[in-house]
Amino acid sequence: MLSFLPRPFIGIIASTLLAINSFFWVPILMGFAVVKLIVPIRGFRLMIDPVLLFIAEAWISCNSAWMRLTQNTHWDTTGIDGLAANSWYLVNSNHQTWADIFVLQHLLTHRIPLLKFFLKQELIWVPLMGLAWWALDFPFMRRHSEAYLKKHPEMRGKDQETTRKACEKFALIPTSVMNFLEGTRFTAVKHERQQSPYQYLLKPKAGGIALALNAMGDKFHSILDVTIVYPDGAPNFWQFLCGDLKRVVVRVQTLPVPAHLLSGDYANDPQVRDAFSVWVKELWRNKDQTIAEVMRATARH
Repeated sequence: MLSFLPRPFIGIIASTLLAINSFFWVPILMGFAVVKLIVPIRGFRLMIDPVLLFIAEAWISCNSAWMRLTQNTHWDTTGIDGLAANSWYLVNSNHQTWADIFVLQHLLTHRIPLLKFFLKQELIWVPLMGLAWWALDFPFMRRHSEAYLKKHPEMRGKDQETTRKACEKFALIPTSVMNFLEGTRFTAVKHERQQSPYQYLLKPKAGGIALALNAMGDKFHSILDVTIVYPDGAPNFWQFLCGDLKRVVVRVQTLPVPAHLLSGDYANDPQVRDAFSVWVKELWRNKDQTIAEVMRATARH
């Protein structure tokens, strides 16, 4: 445990270990990914994918190791026991910081299949990691404004098609499909701009989770609703590396897959969209209440 060191030293050590970990595992991952690209046969893919997943989980395990070395974090978690590592899950969470991803991976890897995130298209250019995400079939999404779509109507529905193609791949082996319903990280400025009706959350977007449920809802074992709370404030990525993640509270609820939402055309049927909107808003009201309860409880300690 290196938490006794000055913060900048901890940040440099954590950054170095993260870089070494990535430079070690990503080239190995890419080697197998190239073979997978050259031989695009379904049976061969089913043999290569477990190897790629093993490498990704090894990378995550090494990240957890340097987190334990550099962080002095108090973890308060419920709901992560009894999950199945060989099943399919649809996971959703609130989103405040890049540290969320490390928290989710640290707690859920080996408990459920590897988390597959829907990523912004620009992230494919992140050094090393963009290539790793591509190799692991993380779907890259282009998000266009309504003004842009009015000028380029041919682009409407492209993200939905990307989601459908990704879910077809996910159906081949046990997978955890990860969705941040807010679509972006929470900030006070975004919260004010949206005039969000929730105290601790941005407005949720139902499109991604709706398409995932429509595409492979019969595969999902259940929905994992994850709520992440940083009682001392959400650290940015550098603060996280410097060991400022002193307390994190994670509440995981295992929810049944809503059978009444598995069929229907979300993109073109207003009634289906309304049904999803009602379900997601109820999910978000409960999450907002959970965060409020955690904040009150932690404030007393």
